[in-house]
Amino acid sequence: MPSTATATRTYTIGFWLMCLSSFLFFASFNMLLPELPAHLTRLGGGEYKGYIIALFTLTAGLSRPFSGKLADTVGRIPVMVFGSLVCFVCGFFYPWAATVSGFLLLRLLHGFSTGFKPTATAAFIGDIIPLAKRGEAMGLLGVAGSLGMAAGPALGSRLTAATSLNTLFYFSSGLALLSLLVQGTLTETLPLAQRQRFSWKLLRLKWNELLEPLVFRPAVATLLCLFPYGAILTVVPDQSTALGLKAADKGLFYTCFTLASLAIRLLAGRASDKYGRLPVLRVSTIILAVALGVLTLATHSIPLFLGGAVLFGLSTGLNSPALYAWTIDLSHPERRGRGVATMYIALEAGIGLGALLAGWIFSNQIERLPYVHGLSLAVTLTAVVYLLFGVKKQAVVS
Repeated sequence: MPSTATATRTYTIGFWLMCLSSFLFFASFNMLLPELPAHLTRLGGGEYKGYIIALFTLTAGLSRPFSGKLADTVGRIPVMVFGSLVCFVCGFFYPWAATVSGFLLLRLLHGFSTGFKPTATAAFIGDIIPLAKRGEAMGLLGVAGSLGMAAGPALGSRLTAATSLNTLFYFSSGLALLSLLVQGTLTETLPLAQRQRFSWKLLRLKWNELLEPLVFRPAVATLLCLFPYGAILTVVPDQSTALGLKAADKGLFYTCFTLASLAIRLLAGRASDKYGRLPVLRVSTIILAVALGVLTLATHSIPLFLGGAVLFGLSTGLNSPALYAWTIDLSHPERRGRGVATMYIALEAGIGLGALLAGWIFSNQIERLPYVHGLSLAVTLTAVVYLLFGVKKQAVVS
């Protein structure tokens, strides 16, 4: 456990190195997103665009119980290193996946990266940051990740236009390697009394190790709030093209979304520390509903499209730190990894369902875009009702 002196300082070198590692990690796999739908279409699998996100999130979600248990037994850092290593290897092999089945298999394997790295990262931050600063710390960590999410797609589109798609894949792999190297400089935060050597028996999960009941309420909120994200990731590249944005500007939606998210994250983290997680989540979900309403109307307007991106970013910047902090608040210290993993399972389920249904509804027909955003709006309004009437304030566990 971190000492009192360390906790008092709040933001140590280890915290900032973790932020750097998160920036590199999120930039690595997000820089591929604007180019993958067109790449899959060239391979002959245009009808499988919904699988680009869905398969990635499937393995991420399935691996969460394992990463949560290993983070609570083997340690936070080994779990993070494994996630970044998977990201490095998969990025390197995309140029060799020359068939639709090979590409989809690689997307399936690539999902293990986010199944491991972010789970251990959030547990690591929960270990070193005191409760009174937890929301703010999650906001700062989110800023680092969001910078990676913004820089990745923008850089990816331009890199591909200036060089080649294979260069993009290798560059993505290199960023994951840098993230891995940064993690090698960190000190393990899991208490020594909890640590075990890795053994294959640790991968045998009991029923009570799959999910953490204490965090079910934030997990439900996460699933509902992240459903639109999966849908948007699936259709935005095609919507960008349909609106007339050039190839190098296909990442513009992601840039506007992420910059807006960055602008609000620090304020949002502090607000959840001061006013509570639930009030911030209620406001953010209402903004998300407005964003989806705007996107539903933006089939012929670039300003509306980018305005929807800004509103979507503001809502994400508000709800993300609050959801993370709320989950850690309710997690038992000895099961913090499992609590974070449960929240991430809900996150991957929401994103995956959103991507699958968006791909099915869209089916490469631009005129169906309003129906995709309309479905996301309906799910978001369900989240608004749940947060307003279905959740009461819970006591903090850790």
